[in-house]
Amino acid sequence: MVVKVTVLVGGVGGARFLEGARERFGATEFPEREDTPSEGARENSVTAVVNVGDDAWMHGVRICPDLDTCMYTLGGGIDTERGWGHRNETWNAKEELAKYGADPDWFGLGDRDLATHLIRTQMLSSGFPLTDVTAALCNRWRPGVRLVPVTDMRHETHVVIADPESGDGAKKAVHFQEWWVRYRADVETFGFAQVGGGTDGAGAGKAQATRAALAAIEDADVVFLAPSNPVVSIGAILSVGGVRAALRTTKAKVVGVSPVIGGAPLRGMADRCLEVLGVETSARAIGEHFGARSGNGILDGWLVAEEDAGVAIDGLDVAAVPLLMSSPQATAAMIDAGLELVGL
Repeated sequence: MVVKVTVLVGGVGGARFLEGARERFGATEFPEREDTPSEGARENSVTAVVNVGDDAWMHGVRICPDLDTCMYTLGGGIDTERGWGHRNETWNAKEELAKYGADPDWFGLGDRDLATHLIRTQMLSSGFPLTDVTAALCNRWRPGVRLVPVTDMRHETHVVIADPESGDGAKKAVHFQEWWVRYRADVETFGFAQVGGGTDGAGAGKAQATRAALAAIEDADVVFLAPSNPVVSIGAILSVGGVRAALRTTKAKVVGVSPVIGGAPLRGMADRCLEVLGVETSARAIGEHFGARSGNGILDGWLVAEEDAGVAIDGLDVAAVPLLMSSPQATAAMIDAGLELVGL
């Protein structure tokens, strides 16, 4: 049976989940342009719809952290110790920028990583949409999984915080990268908002999902929500126009994977983000947050860790399985459990 798989992903956790999907379904080479027929369409295929909420313009270049983390991980170029960025990195450009006093000084661009951002920025400036730019970059890395940004429009996650410099309780909005990298999320936080939209990514209005992203959801046999941050990764994807509706109406089964084990995230700051929304950091609460398609939600099945066995959510099939992504093979077994859960 040929299986078309779509995965909604964020950064490090999403990239590791994609390694397992590639292990389970095999690698597929996809065309460099969206309108080019793919031979892989007749075989098992994996398409990742990737968060762009972390994207930012810094030092004149467009940075897409989640797309790059997935691309480098699957292409064998990730720094495995950090879990992000290019391996064998050097920092000459960062050091020179610091000597010039360039802002922001809290965000470092590695030299090898900078090359990716320069090519992306040049192509965007020439009028290519982010979807085509990503496909061209993947032509160098050959990830074996199709990486599709959820939208070609600007859709940055910003965070409303108490201004640490004001001293009078004033609020301000900062980019998610500043909240996480500069402040380490250790500042009073009130909420998250998506900024952008418009036909050129700079105008008013809500960002809309690309044709490629919606088709990936609508035409799939199964859609997985990777164990990425449920607020600023999966949540940011769901906030793009058209995505939630596509998940509600697709013929595919939609299976979510809990990003927490025994009430704690394995890494990252999912707990801090959930706290801001008033959602408990638990497999049950996050599953209820996404909700069942039989109600007003988006899920048919929900995988939780063995430590969370016994979780029950109205309208959802729930299974407790090992969720540690210790190897692509372990993740592939997790994916098999998800397929079995929804009868595939």
